Amino acid sequence: MSKQSIIAREKKRERLVAKYAEKRAALKAAGDYKALDALPKNASPVRLRNRCQLTGRPRGYIRYFGISRIKFREMALEGKIPGVRKASW
Repeated sequence: MSKQSIIAREKKRERLVAKYAEKRAALKAAGDYKALDALPKNASPVRLRNRCQLTGRPRGYIRYFGISRIKFREMALEGKIPGVRKASW
């Protein structure tokens, strides 16, 4: 489990990206790079990191489910993810 401060920081970045999305797109279309540079660094979508919704783990993230590989495996084995089961051949 990630520290709560790290998870909170990531959520703050998500809010900033959403807040400045329209302004950023307009400045990019106008080609005003000086004004783009004046925006907060954390308002850039490049600084976002995909994290597990349950644990906050940044590595081994499965986009389709929004969770890490570890939680995915646990939940799949418990039958909590519909349509997913362990492969056997």
